[in-house]
Amino acid sequence: MSKKLAIHGGEPIRTEPYPTWPMAGAREEELLLEVIRSRQWGGYNQFVGKFEKLFAEMHDCRHAVTCVNGDTAIEIALHAAGIGRGDEVIVPAHSFIATSSAVSRVGAIPVFVDIDRDTYNISPDRILEAAGERTKAVIVVHFGGIMAEMDRIQQVAAQKDLVVVEDAAHAHGAEWHGKRAGSIGLVGTFSFQNTKVMTAGEGGIITTNEHDIAARARSYGNCGRRQGAGWFDHFILASNYRMTGFQAAVLTAQLEKLPEQVRLRRHNAGLLMKSVRTPGIRFQTAPAGANVQSFYIVTCAIEEKEFGVGRDEFIEAMKAEGIPCAPFYEKPLYKNPMYDNLAHRVEPCPVAEEACGHSFWLPLATLMGGEEDVLDIMRAIEKIHAAYKPIERSAGLAVN
Repeated sequence: MSKKLAIHGGEPIRTEPYPTWPMAGAREEELLLEVIRSRQWGGYNQFVGKFEKLFAEMHDCRHAVTCVNGDTAIEIALHAAGIGRGDEVIVPAHSFIATSSAVSRVGAIPVFVDIDRDTYNISPDRILEAAGERTKAVIVVHFGGIMAEMDRIQQVAAQKDLVVVEDAAHAHGAEWHGKRAGSIGLVGTFSFQNTKVMTAGEGGIITTNEHDIAARARSYGNCGRRQGAGWFDHFILASNYRMTGFQAAVLTAQLEKLPEQVRLRRHNAGLLMKSVRTPGIRFQTAPAGANVQSFYIVTCAIEEKEFGVGRDEFIEAMKAEGIPCAPFYEKPLYKNPMYDNLAHRVEPCPVAEEACGHSFWLPLATLMGGEEDVLDIMRAIEKIHAAYKPIERSAGLAVN
């Protein structure tokens, strides 16, 4: 193997691409054909109800309500939980924009708090500090498919009388002490967007163990209708957020594959974390109760002083070596321009701000192959470190 980095003209670690994502096959085609032949392509296709039941059962919930995407799922969940105008909702400072924008869309006020340095999930202590008289809920993101510290979060929520919403967009099949994501808080939400661990291109679902929450969520996503009432009877101001039969058919096939795919990613992620011993690379850590992680992504931080090069230069070197790699969110959520004109509150978030400059992630496709595919990631990291490690720089040696 050439010691010269590919970014400097050397041979890359690998030239073969990683497995493509999304993955689909004969089963998806079979079920899609059933929908086409049914002539009922929309949200009242039988696959929608069947998928909701299967997903709820797999995630230890009594109820599940599908919708058009994960963003809308959070909005519907907040409405169903009674969160509205003037209420405060605590959210992590680092997440996808949907986590906080849904709060603003229901008229509530997002309160941004810091994350834990090791888990990258919302800090229970920061939730406790931020909760005030107007605070009604907290949205907990299971970032990267690793469950947040749910025991402590539930304790804080009970102490402060907060509704817990689990944003499990990354965490299909993940577990906390044997309980599946989306079953621990009052309500959970999932995304089926194109990159997610199970996908129909787009789509979302709301999970809950409370009948009233499920009924309100279903009404809000189905034009304000109520089960058993007339087709033209609309009881609340709502819209049509129904999932199509096509999406539900694809997701049924995807759900069948989920347990084995989670097992594969867990094995490969474990191998990667055991193999990488390079100074300056720190992996996201799962809290003790997070006994099953879905590994939507592998999140890492790079410490420049120990590793020898900064995050952005490292990412470019990794991509040149044939390893897909991307920087962390470039800024905390509250630094998005939309919040120049929207009500919000920001608690001190030094960990989130640091993570935005030093962290990166590997996409799930890097964990969907064999062990050699995983070890190529380790080899690339070692190769880059060997070229940049501080001891060589201090000795005045040339960088390959």
